[in-house]
Amino acid sequence: MKILVVCQHYYPEQFRITDICEELVRRGNEVTVLTGLPNYPKGKIFKGYRWFQKRNETINGVKVKRCWLIGRGQGKLRLSINYVSFMLSASFKALFLKKDFDFVMVNQLSPVTMAVPALVYKKRTGKKVFLYCMDLWPESIVAVGLPKSGKLYDILYKLSRGIYKNIDVIANTSEKFEDYFKNVLKLEKDYIYLPQYAEEMFSDVKSKPFDPNNIDLVFAGNVGKAQSVETIISAANRIKEYKNIKIHIVGDGSAREKCETMKNELALENVIFHGRRPLSDMNEFYSMADALLLTLNKNEVVSYTLPGKLQSYMLAAKPIIASIDGAGADVIRKAKCGLCCEAEDDETLAENILKFASDADAVLQYAENSRKYYDECFAKDNFFSSLDKIIKDNK
Repeated sequence: MKILVVCQHYYPEQFRITDICEELVRRGNEVTVLTGLPNYPKGKIFKGYRWFQKRNETINGVKVKRCWLIGRGQGKLRLSINYVSFMLSASFKALFLKKDFDFVMVNQLSPVTMAVPALVYKKRTGKKVFLYCMDLWPESIVAVGLPKSGKLYDILYKLSRGIYKNIDVIANTSEKFEDYFKNVLKLEKDYIYLPQYAEEMFSDVKSKPFDPNNIDLVFAGNVGKAQSVETIISAANRIKEYKNIKIHIVGDGSAREKCETMKNELALENVIFHGRRPLSDMNEFYSMADALLLTLNKNEVVSYTLPGKLQSYMLAAKPIIASIDGAGADVIRKAKCGLCCEAEDDETLAENILKFASDADAVLQYAENSRKYYDECFAKDNFFSSLDKIIKDNK
């Protein structure tokens, strides 16, 4: 099967689409990825990809075609230019792709406009387009500050609705996404629930003997506005007298500087920032963790999201301490794999951290429940069985 995948982000940027494409190749497919120049999260084009370098390469059997774009840089204007530049350059390249792909897949993160090149290809060839939705638009930008009352929101609403409307098949990473498509975007389609899986490397994470005198809690991933890492910093301030508890923040993003400033202003010694690390280092950080932290900001539609890191945490068989609403909270409670409070509730988060630290008997049970629920609901084989069916039904 010849498969075209469209996504603005791909290796060496750290997104799960890389693992999906490589697994599709291992399963006997020929996969071509139409993507941008790597620049996430720092916003600068990676070394080795500037000045027309590596515009076409093969990585672990996947053919990668890079489209020109302007790096994300800093600020909303520069980010908007980044989005538009990829949409335009990838759409232009889509005009010259061969017409012999059997299946077209969009791995839709932010922005939704990364689906436009696939729709251009559809217009040329009549091929169906499958979209794997991980980020709802335009609500994703509302969650980080765009007011709903205004012309910009109206424009983005119409643009997003138009793109989703022209997609043939939509699969969602969260069951709650369907409510948004039907109730907000007013799109009646047959939606597929296809939750994410975690990279297999997380199955090798080591368990850590619980020592109440030396507790390490780890947050790993993007440190952006939607992740509400500030809630963790505020909770850390509430428990700073407990010298046995250390909180590690592993990752980078638009809110990292703000969070580090908070830490410094509060003179917190119990919070350590490790910055952005390659995926290969995550096993080490997960292994050192007694529990993993998960936070999102308080927003109705953000609560629809089932964060991809939740699956990684569960595959690693680690307890989870969370401050989130909606889909993620539902999973943690169903799985009985940790402690959860409402989004942005730093007071209860701090209380739950102390509760966890004082309940050695619960720690092992949380860990076992975490991995058990992952194997039942998020296993990689389940994902690809569903994806294989989607491909066969829509080629």
